Amino acid sequence: MRLNARARKPLPVIAAHPLERRRAPFDDPDWLFELKADGFRGLLYIAQETGRLVSRNGRELRRFRPLAETLARRLKVQTAILDGEVVVKDASGRDIFLDLVRRHGEPNYVAFDLLWLNGRDLRRRPLIERKGALRKVLPRRSRFIRESLCVSERGRKLFALVQRHDLEGIVAKRKADAYTPSAKWLKIKNPRYSQAEGRGELFNPPQR
Repeated sequence: MRLNARARKPLPVIAAHPLERRRAPFDDPDWLFELKADGFRGLLYIAQETGRLVSRNGRELRRFRPLAETLARRLKVQTAILDGEVVVKDASGRDIFLDLVRRHGEPNYVAFDLLWLNGRDLRRRPLIERKGALRKVLPRRSRFIRESLCVSERGRKLFALVQRHDLEGIVAKRKADAYTPSAKWLKIKNPRYSQAEGRGELFNPPQR
């Protein structure tokens, strides 16, 4: 793919936007509410049909390099930076974190933001505009990547569905916010989520 002059600009290093905890869901017409993916957060960098996934701590997720390379070939972009999460799903489409950790199943990417596209920095654009740009670059059907499910205004209803289907939670984001430190991303977790039980021991096993 031949790059235009703008797309030849080097990709910036971007810090993944942090999530703040909130206890209770809410409704608000100025906010979007997303299903929270249960996996490993990763920024996807694409340049010259090569991809790499970088963790929120700034380290390359090397075990997912084949996925990143596949995504770089499948997305219709010259250069791009996406924000999202690497997950493994079961037959019903539910994220299974333990399978991801134990390297069972095929990893795929849930994209929820587009920060850079073909040399253009989109971080100052409102979230709702970045979401629209993201939809245009994603393939219609792919087992490797999809857009995160989100709804406008009705956070309580989405959270009720999360609890009913034993999902991790939701993330609330203001539609007009840019991808800047002043933006609020609120993580509202399902307190009865079954996969949360014993998760700390996966990374911090008890001393014997």
